[in-house]
Amino acid sequence: MKVTRNQVLLGEDDVPTHWYNILADLDVPTADVRRARPRTEPADGTPPQPGAQSGLAPNIPLSMYRASVGRERFVEIPAEVRAEYQRWRPTPLVRARALERALDTPARIYYKYEGTNGVGSHKLNSALAQAYHYKKSGVEHLTTGTGAGQWGSALAVACQAMDLECTVFMVRVSHDQKPYRRVLMELHGARVVPSPGGLTETGRRLQAERPDSAGSVSVANAEALEYARSVPGGRFCVGSGENHVLLHQTVIGEEALKQLAAVGEFPDVVVASMGAGSNFAGLAFPFHRERLRTGAATRLIAVEPEACPKLTRGRYAWDYNDVSGTTPMTKMYTLGHTFEAPGVHAGGLRYHGAAPLVSALYEQGLMEAVAYGQNTVFEAGVLFARAEGLVPAPESAHAVRAAVDEAVRAREERTEKVILLNVSGHGMLDLSAYQQYLSGQLADHVVSDETIAASLAALPDAEPAGAVS
Repeated sequence: MKVTRNQVLLGEDDVPTHWYNILADLDVPTADVRRARPRTEPADGTPPQPGAQSGLAPNIPLSMYRASVGRERFVEIPAEVRAEYQRWRPTPLVRARALERALDTPARIYYKYEGTNGVGSHKLNSALAQAYHYKKSGVEHLTTGTGAGQWGSALAVACQAMDLECTVFMVRVSHDQKPYRRVLMELHGARVVPSPGGLTETGRRLQAERPDSAGSVSVANAEALEYARSVPGGRFCVGSGENHVLLHQTVIGEEALKQLAAVGEFPDVVVASMGAGSNFAGLAFPFHRERLRTGAATRLIAVEPEACPKLTRGRYAWDYNDVSGTTPMTKMYTLGHTFEAPGVHAGGLRYHGAAPLVSALYEQGLMEAVAYGQNTVFEAGVLFARAEGLVPAPESAHAVRAAVDEAVRAREERTEKVILLNVSGHGMLDLSAYQQYLSGQLADHVVSDETIAASLAALPDAEPAGAVS
């Protein structure tokens, strides 16, 4: 290990050997964090009609599923996956001294930078692990939905590493806003399809109903799931929300714990942006374990866009993960699976629901959540770029915004505070969004109470039955 003036750097041998499973330390019924099929039997007890949804064929490899719902505190990282991690991990922990000076704050700000791999974001941590498990189970072709394209890019790279075919359904508004994300995916051999589109029945139906639809991750996932069933050797996989994805991302927090310990620090505040939850969980979950062990009063803050406020304005309920209602349900904070967020540039945060594990943590009051408008987020992103010389992705800029506010509060209260945030990716493929902000053309989007209420009204009214894999 080498500790420099501004960075805490680890060696390849310090890449974690195990992922952390928060289920070992979270008091929540197992049923509430497993996926469950909806009850389809009529209320009068008559048999369900032919074609009624009575279950799905297993989709997740059993080895990955068992690890994600067990209660073992640590899950060993397969040697092949860890070897791939060592191509860019451990990632640096950086003391944001210039940002501290710009804010004139007594707070000490550290950020974990996950943009050092070829994809430019944290998503590769889970993409490699999933591609490995699917390959071992005999799968030949993976399909997925992606918002801003970070997850799709990561899966394209992982499929190349594991010799798998890859098809990505990319939310249409992001497909149009971020053409170089599409190029990056295609560069790594993936087929990229705008969603909604004409390749699936789900896409064709939605296009006919709403020709001007911006799309959503829920729609893209529905199309990817439908398409996977038509591809020989195909399976659908997701980049956030599921227990196994959050598990894989904990390499971030495990490294950060070791890095902070090297400089004698432990955070008072841990901050990360919130889409479905992989970014937040990856950094925050290991710190939840350590605050339980040590009694530290560390606050965990998830930061979401006002355009998609599932934690701050959603409901804790059973809901589907895709717009078609094909997937089994999960218990989560949700805006409703039919909710379509406005086309903000933080496309990776436009998912309608929060991961079951994050939702359980929030329901129990063990974490906090805040929501910001798009302009104030980009204001913080510009401040960070000018101080630290690093352009954060729009998603990561949400965490920057909250960290800046915490640092300003520390200045006003004249209290020292250690703030840790996750800069989950760089914004070099999002410069058009920054250009809009700098030219004063960036719009804020606030979702009305009526829109959210209408979407929540479409929540399933049936209790789920039986967990599935």
